Formats: sequence, structure tokens, C-alpha cells
Amino acid sequence: MWPQGAIFVAFPHLGPILVWLLTGHQMSGWCDEPRKLPWCPLHKVLLLVWTTIYSVMGYASYLVWKDLGGGFGRPQALPLGLYAVQLAVSWTVLILFFAAHTPGLALLPLLLLFGLVVSLALIWHPINKLAALLLLPYLAWLTVTTSITYHLWRDSLCPEPQAQPHGEKSN
Repeated sequence: MWPQGAIFVAFPHLGPILVWLLTGHQMSGWCDEPRKLPWCPLHKVLLLVWTTIYSVMGYASYLVWKDLGGGFGRPQALPLGLYAVQLAVSWTVLILFFAAHTPGLALLPLLLLFGLVVSLALIWHPINKLAALLLLPYLAWLTVTTSITYHLWRDSLCPEPQAQPHGEKSN
């Protein structure tokens, strides 16, 4: 597996590392709002899960690449091209969410990403069944991430009413 496998495993981490560098290392606290979702994982858990997901996804892409004979010719164009597209969309979600702080804008690419990963699993299945199965935790995590993002967006549109001091009447 060395060194190609290590490169495939490391490659998906480039996007999160760049976003981390661009955001000034301030990616924590995205669920620490006053109306924190009770089921939102801690930042350290999010970091661990995303690191694992990206590593497993990279390994799965390596399995597909290897089973297609290595190199980057015509047989690899669709399976690895679609992988590259979903990776770019995944990185876009990170930018929209963490750098731009716009969970509402991150929702559309998240939904697109879900469809891309399902398509990727279907395309990879005939090539390498394990690679396709390794995408299932990613799909489950995208479901959680999309739900958190939706709730954060919804809560930003409908903030909690502010408590009024005693003696003041609301209009």
C-alpha cells in the first residue's frame, strides 16, 4: 500500500487543513450557541469523526484506484472523477460553514453531497465492494451533519425572543 495508499488516505484532509488555516484556527464552537442542540456532538468528537471519515474515504478511493489497475487513465475517469467532485463539494461545505459562517448556504451543497456519495457507492460497488461499504458511515455522518446544519440555519432565522425587563409591555 505504501506510498500510494498513504497519499490517497492523506489527500482528503487537504481541504479541512486549508479551511482550518483560513479560519484562523477557530473552527471549534459551531454548536456552542445559546440554543445549542442537545444532540450536537462536542467539537473534539466532530473533529475525530471527520478525520476518520476522510481517512476511510481516502482508503476506499485507493482500493478503487488499485482495482482499476492504478494510474489515471480512462477506466479511472468516472469512479475517481466523481470522487474528486464529491470531495470538492465536501470542502465547499466546510468553507461555507466554517469560513463564511453561513449554514443556510451550506445546506444545498450538503444535499448535493449526499446524492454524490450515494452515486459514488453505486459506481464503486462493482469495482470494489469494500470501498462502497466504507462510504456508508460517511452517508450516516452526512445525515447528522445536514440535520445539525438545518437546525442552526433555522434557529438563525427564528431567534429566541429576548426576555423583557419587568414593567415593560411588548407591542
